Amino acid sequence: MKPTPVDPAAIVQPTPQAIELTGHWTARAAGAVEAQIAALRVPSGAAVRVDAAGIAALDSAGAWLLQRLLARLRDGGAAVDLQGLHADFAAVLQRVEARRAEQVAHPAPALPAEPGMLQRIGRSAVAAVEQGAAMLAFVGECAVSAAGCVAHPARIRWRPILFNIRSAGIDALPIVGALSFPLGVVIAYQGADQLRQYGANIFVADLVGLSMLREFAPLMTAIVIAGRSGSAYAAQIGTMQVTEEVDAMRTLGIAPIELLVLPKLVALMIALPLLTVFADVLGVLGGMVMARAQLGVTYGEFLDRFVKAVSPTAFLLGIGKAPVFALIIAGLGCFQGFRTRGGADSVGRQTTRAVVQSIFGVIVVDALFSVFFSALDL
Repeated sequence: MKPTPVDPAAIVQPTPQAIELTGHWTARAAGAVEAQIAALRVPSGAAVRVDAAGIAALDSAGAWLLQRLLARLRDGGAAVDLQGLHADFAAVLQRVEARRAEQVAHPAPALPAEPGMLQRIGRSAVAAVEQGAAMLAFVGECAVSAAGCVAHPARIRWRPILFNIRSAGIDALPIVGALSFPLGVVIAYQGADQLRQYGANIFVADLVGLSMLREFAPLMTAIVIAGRSGSAYAAQIGTMQVTEEVDAMRTLGIAPIELLVLPKLVALMIALPLLTVFADVLGVLGGMVMARAQLGVTYGEFLDRFVKAVSPTAFLLGIGKAPVFALIIAGLGCFQGFRTRGGADSVGRQTTRAVVQSIFGVIVVDALFSVFFSALDL
């Protein structure tokens, strides 16, 4: 069945003082009618008769075009006499004119001006202070909950702790190993050329052992866990905030800190030192392989020098950093999760902040540890 043909909207001007309107004045006609309105030429001060009897259809878009046509004629100084418009079409035209008059009388508020640099700095400072105060409140709440659990051991949730040890510790072994072994290889490879020049091949054990055990193993393991587990903590708690599960816990009398935060803190403080030991072993193993390949240092010679060069203090200093890193990662991840507001976009935003702040905090604290150990001559 063929569609019924539609007469396009048209503006005919047989004389300068007469205008005839025909066709379907709908949204489809906007482009053509706009050009015809622009082409009209009417003497200034003349009385113009507009015959609208030929309009076959009129919607709100067409009424807006008709109103624009009449306004253009009046703005040009012509006295307009609209004739022949169907009563239903006249009602549509009146509604459009009333809407236009309302917009003129009550214009939309102007968009706020772009804040200046000083205003942006002020807002950032206020936001930083607000977040700092919220962080202090979060730390205090965690401390009170931890003290309550120590005073009443029955409140400790062992199952979530064990689950988080598995997810943050055991499940992270492959990625930590995949990072640590090549890191030991790289350290030995970069030092091999310099040591070979001075005939000090055996000192590659000192280089690999001290750098891995004191610095690289705890730092790189913490960064990996910040990206892996810290983001997971923020996303989990953030999603629960969005879906109002945290509010439901409070309604049921369950403390969210005890259920969602403390098990993660305890589990990561246990798992991260163990992961650091694992990273130490694989990092040294990678250095041994590269020392054998590049410098001809056998495994026995490497281990013999390693035991003499690396003291238990160096090992314990590296392991001692891990629980502090764990507190930073788990604390910031959970804190940013509780800061989630709105929808899914807020979950992603807070997760990103948790990872960035955790990595930044770990690096800053590691630098402070280095200064502190240097002051103590350790």
